Amino acid sequence: MTPIYPPEPFRIKVVEPIRLISPGAREAALKEAGYNLFLMKAEDIFIDLLTDSGTGAMSQEQWAAIMRGDESYAGARSFHRLKNAVEDIFGFKHFVPTHQGRAAENILAACLVKPDQWVPSNMHFDTTDANIRARGGRPANLVIDEASDPENQHPFKGNMDITKLKAFIKMYGCEKIPFGMVTVTNNAGGGQPVSMENLKATADVYHESGIPFFIDAARYAENCYFIKQREPGYEQKSVKEIAREMFAFADGMTMSAKKDAIVNIGGLLCLNDDTLFQNIKNELILREGFPTYGGLAGRDLDAMAVGLYEGLDEDYLAYRIGQTAYLAKQLNDTGIPTIQPAGGHGVYINAGAIFPHIPNYEFPAQALAVELYREGGIRGVEIGSVMFACLDPETQQWHYPKLELLRLAIPRRTYTQSHLDYVAESLAKIKSSADQIRGYKFTYAPELLRHFTARFEPL
Repeated sequence: MTPIYPPEPFRIKVVEPIRLISPGAREAALKEAGYNLFLMKAEDIFIDLLTDSGTGAMSQEQWAAIMRGDESYAGARSFHRLKNAVEDIFGFKHFVPTHQGRAAENILAACLVKPDQWVPSNMHFDTTDANIRARGGRPANLVIDEASDPENQHPFKGNMDITKLKAFIKMYGCEKIPFGMVTVTNNAGGGQPVSMENLKATADVYHESGIPFFIDAARYAENCYFIKQREPGYEQKSVKEIAREMFAFADGMTMSAKKDAIVNIGGLLCLNDDTLFQNIKNELILREGFPTYGGLAGRDLDAMAVGLYEGLDEDYLAYRIGQTAYLAKQLNDTGIPTIQPAGGHGVYINAGAIFPHIPNYEFPAQALAVELYREGGIRGVEIGSVMFACLDPETQQWHYPKLELLRLAIPRRTYTQSHLDYVAESLAKIKSSADQIRGYKFTYAPELLRHFTARFEPL
């Protein structure tokens, strides 16, 4: 069935002007930023699809909640309103707020990860990967093989490969694995969901080995909606009911609330273990703030409490998933290959297929990101060898990801159909002269999270 652009389940009350600067000005902006779109001025971007993290539009109820913010240093009313929402939706015994998801990952890694330990997952995203490495640990990705086939229509391409997980635990031993994870949806692999059946099987494997199980829950509501749509037996369950079942399998979770809680800043770290919770609070006080504010203003806590429920609204989720499917179909109709089926929060373009003449060490997805800005003033993000190629500390050999992707992450409740049509038209123009485009090389790159601050020059 051809995706039809869904009518927005809201109307627009406030607008923000955007502008398309001239081609010459765009070229100058690229050079000034070292061809890294992270380093560009937002005012020079026409349509910003760099990330869906903290870039969505908050609702009137969230803005009203901001005015209720209690800025007491300890025990604020805002914290207790958030606490009620977190307990209602996720069901964990303990939680702390953090200023965003990577802060929760940092605190968890600080408390649990020791040098030369391993943390398996389906696929870690960038900050999770980096926080594990920063503590001397080693992240491992054990997603099913179907995730590496862009055209495979598997409905749950984010699933953990259970056979690989069992073999991994047997190889390294449970004493070398402080905790295990699953990311829902699987951001690094195309925003693809994980099935409830697979989550249960993953939890069983971890728990049989005495390994705590944490969910990276940044886009859990989108994952729950996919389960409702695609997994037999869940058609009549609410997204909230599905979420409670999902988190009942886990011992804890990290969450960037800047995604499915539709706020501009904020995160969560939830768990059940009493001793670990005390250690986490101590670490939080040292690095983020008192446990009832966690580096956030009271008004941010209140906005998050409201946004957690709005992110579960099924009319909103139908629109959200439908908008992404629409953009994917528009791109596919113009010959642009994307990860299939369309994911939850963004469309992932197979840059390696568009630029087969550019090898992975010359960064084809980065080349596509630059060309998309050059053509239309549109900012996406590279998810390929810039972000995920890594040097093996034992063999000193570089390992490259299987796919070179350009992610177009769609901010929540922000862009309209005409914006997405413009994106598709811009990419079609690029594809028509793809063989003339060349790759890039680093002129600077840090050891960890290099995509944020690296600089390039064209080859």
